[in-house]
Amino acid sequence: MADTEQMAEKTSIKVRELSCSRSGFVIFAGVSFNAMPGEVILLRGPNGAGKSTCLAALHGALTPSDGIIDIELDDDERSPRELLHVIGHVPGVKTTLTVRENLQFWADLYGSADNIDLAIDAAGLHLIADSDAAILSAGQTRRLALARLLVAERPIWILDEPTSALDKQGEGWVGDLIASHANKGGIIIAATHLDIPNVPKDKIKTVMINGALA
Repeated sequence: MADTEQMAEKTSIKVRELSCSRSGFVIFAGVSFNAMPGEVILLRGPNGAGKSTCLAALHGALTPSDGIIDIELDDDERSPRELLHVIGHVPGVKTTLTVRENLQFWADLYGSADNIDLAIDAAGLHLIADSDAAILSAGQTRRLALARLLVAERPIWILDEPTSALDKQGEGWVGDLIASHANKGGIIIAATHLDIPNVPKDKIKTVMINGALA
């Protein structure tokens, strides 16, 4: 696989008049933005506005009721989902596996096993790397979920409340991860009601979502 910077050079996401409905109720409507290499798109809005639903539509877990999502790639042999890292509000950590085994699972899934120790160290989990994930605090669980970003290079990150359950140091770490990825030409789309520290303002584009159910 080409590295993130090379893949991201021609990667872009264009969203036009996106709308999502559920059981006949409009969750949000009229969302439009462009996401280009090196940009951090922050989806902002009140609780219930549809930020998480918008992310689900972007990564293909939900079919929008209207609008266009155009993900342009420079690799015609790969689907968009193969070039995405998706970290949901629910962390997706397997509690019956150790910290290391969780990352090994993700590395095997993504086809990269070289960065596991790096990811463990970066997340500050080296002292409990061989402990079951069931014993982790909420903040440690969030760190483990985010460490998935480091086990394999992918140009597009889609993150739901990435700083949730983290202390100030953890929030700074997330901001550093996002800033570094943007500096390499990656694209980040994050739903959050909090500011993300350490990300240069010139990298950030804010998209407001004011859903019908908010």
